[in-house]
Order: sequence, then structure tokens, then C-alpha cells
Amino acid sequence: MDHARPLPKYLVQRYQGWKATSYSENKSWYRRLASEGQHPRAMIISCCDSRVHVTSIFGADQGEFFIHRNIANLVPPYEPDGNRHGTSATIEYAVTALKVAHVIVIGHSSCGGVKGFYDMATGAAPELKAPESFVGRWMDVLQPGYDRIKDHHSGQDCVDHLEKEAVKVSLDNLMTFPFVADAVKKEELSLHGLWHDIGEGGLLFYETETDSFQPV
Repeated sequence: MDHARPLPKYLVQRYQGWKATSYSENKSWYRRLASEGQHPRAMIISCCDSRVHVTSIFGADQGEFFIHRNIANLVPPYEPDGNRHGTSATIEYAVTALKVAHVIVIGHSSCGGVKGFYDMATGAAPELKAPESFVGRWMDVLQPGYDRIKDHHSGQDCVDHLEKEAVKVSLDNLMTFPFVADAVKKEELSLHGLWHDIGEGGLLFYETETDSFQPV
């Protein structure tokens, strides 16, 4: 394997700084995490957008959150078809092995994945329609959300609504997993939907009774 290279210098410097300060000052805590394993209370499903930093938003320490990130914070429906399902496997591990008490889906403003789906759906991104497009086939998960709003919204307004539909689709799909539905029924697990405004620092939660997003 001759294509792997050493880390860029700026990352090496940041690591060395962390090891000399944060790690050194909390060495016993890190060693406890290593020896006792992880016991997170919540799983976070967020977008892999570099601007969304859930540990900063909630002031979380190491060991608090079990985090999974993917394009547009989507959860696919339960499909035990033998294919590789990274998101589904992560959910299974969080719920059945780690026994998290909460699964939180957090969407965000200016989501490139959601915009890509809208462009694909409206014919502006034919490359995403190609069968070999990993992004396009992944974003197909959002189709039910688009179908709910496409006759009522268009352009940027539709994209804005789609960001929240991505959260709702993921919440719906979570309940198609038998072990998730069973844990929710037994009141051992609760599901939560959030939307984060990157520029304003806002956070909204999905309220089922009104089918709307409200300030936290």
C-alpha cells in the first residue's frame, strides 16, 4: 500500500497540542473511558457538513454522544437485504448494544445534500440521476418528503422546507426498524427531530402535535 501519506503538519501540531493540554489534564478520565467502555445516553444522527458540530452545540464531553454522520442526516427505511448499510448498522448497534435512551436527528440550514436532491428532482442535476451516483441514490431516501411538499413550494422555499422534511423522513424511517419501534413502545427509547440554523445559531425541535418545528 504505497498511496497513504503522513498527516499534514497542521494536524500533527493540533494533535500534539491536544495531547499536551486537554489529554494531559484529563488523563484519568480518558483511561477510565478506555477501560470501562462507552455508555452514551444519546445517539446523534447529523449531516457530515463540516459546519455542523453537535458536540459544540450541546457542550458534550467524550463518551456522551454516539454520533453518526451522513449526507443530509438521512435514515433509510429498514431493508435487511444483505447489502452494506452503514447507517442502519450504526442505529442497530446504538439501540440494541449500547441501549441509548435517545436518538436525535438534526438537520441544518444551507444543506448541500438537500439542495442536490432538489436539483436532481427538478432536472438541474442530471448527473445525480445516474445509477452509479452514490450521492443521488442515497438522496433518493428523501423522495417521500419531497412528494409531500412539491405541489406547495418551489425554488429556495422548497429547499428550505426539504431540510426539515429530511428530519421527518428520518424519524418515520427509524420507526420501520423493529428494534427501534419495540424500544419506543416499551418507553426505553425516545426519538427527537431538530433543525439547526448555522448562521443564527438557532435550534428548532419537531413537534408532532402541530407537525411543525418550534424553538427549543
